[in-house]
Amino acid sequence: MRSRFATGLWAHPDFVRLWAGNSISTFGSLIGGLALQFTAILWLDASAGEVAALAASQLVPGFLVSIAAGVWVDRLRRRPIMIAADLGRAGALFSVPLAAGFDSLTMAQLYGVGLAVSTLSVFFDSAYQSYLPTLVKREDLIEGNAKMQGTASAVEVVSFSISGWLVQLLRGPGAVAVDAASFLGSAFFVWRIRTPEVAPPAPDERVGFLSEAAEGFRVVFGDTLLRPIALATAAQALASKIISVLFLLYLSGEVGFEPGVLGMIFAIGGVTSLAGAWVANRGALLFGGVGPTLVVSALLRAGGTLFMPLCTDAGWLGVSFLVANQLVTDPFWTMFDIHDVSLRQSVTPERVQGRMFANFRLLEFGFALLGTAAAGLLGATVGLRAGLFVACGLMFVSVGILAVSPVMRVKRAPLRAAAAEVA
Repeated sequence: MRSRFATGLWAHPDFVRLWAGNSISTFGSLIGGLALQFTAILWLDASAGEVAALAASQLVPGFLVSIAAGVWVDRLRRRPIMIAADLGRAGALFSVPLAAGFDSLTMAQLYGVGLAVSTLSVFFDSAYQSYLPTLVKREDLIEGNAKMQGTASAVEVVSFSISGWLVQLLRGPGAVAVDAASFLGSAFFVWRIRTPEVAPPAPDERVGFLSEAAEGFRVVFGDTLLRPIALATAAQALASKIISVLFLLYLSGEVGFEPGVLGMIFAIGGVTSLAGAWVANRGALLFGGVGPTLVVSALLRAGGTLFMPLCTDAGWLGVSFLVANQLVTDPFWTMFDIHDVSLRQSVTPERVQGRMFANFRLLEFGFALLGTAAAGLLGATVGLRAGLFVACGLMFVSVGILAVSPVMRVKRAPLRAAAAEVA
């Protein structure tokens, strides 16, 4: 008798292998990000400036190498890139517990590890998002992305629950080793995928790095659907980074929440994100089609962010506002991401998938860096709470860009990409 579990893409062995590898590495990464910071703080007595520099080492590569990653992902087969990136990340991370065991670990090494892991992650993510449309039918992209995102949300709940205990039990370097092992698991499952990949362009068909990079830019900003999504992504990335910099300072420093209470509240977001992925997996017609779903999801996630600056005390009312934030923002953020990525994958020709995602990552990292600077300026001038309200306003700007664009009129994800490749 066939298991009920083996339906849809669960009955697709190679999708399940990709899902398993991605889920394992996501779990390790969520633990490893915390473990690397605690290694700096607890093992090396890092200063606030050094911890900030460590965080920057994990952000800057995304801005610097995104375009190069996109070009090479479109030039080469994507599965080997993913395997090489996983093995490279595992090697870089394993160097941390090894050096700690010989009492030779330094902040310089942690910076190098952060740079290496972040750079390789850009290549992996560009290859992975471009690889999924070659593995499943384009009409199954929403289901595939929903399953991936739903599992990531479930993993987020588990990792938030145990990451602190793992760091306490294994100490920072030991928890970093868990992250390194997860990338070996990811590489194994991706290696086990058997679906043949379409051959990339031959070397003599290449027109030069700059020309290929420029083509990716034209694909994004010359398309009537991709262009407004890109502009909305830029506004959202700017707003999100301002919020991420200011809200912990505001909630813990001005409002008075204890870290333990905030951790418990934020764990709710993982559960509600899972709910958002479950709803997305049931189809895009919840709000009348893919485009309306994107716009309404963006509107609700923007509205949910308002609960953060509206929270002004650490009592039950304040807790209620933060819980409301997790109940509204997180599920619709997940729903938006699933339909956003699926729409982009479906309208982009196969040969430029990597460069399309690279341009979006460049926007995200670039505006995140700008948001970091803006957060510091807002915090110093108008204050933390007012700065959060400004960021919430930028979230609504992102909604407006989508609402007045052709995206709003998309009922189902078009399959223009397939036609473009045949033409």
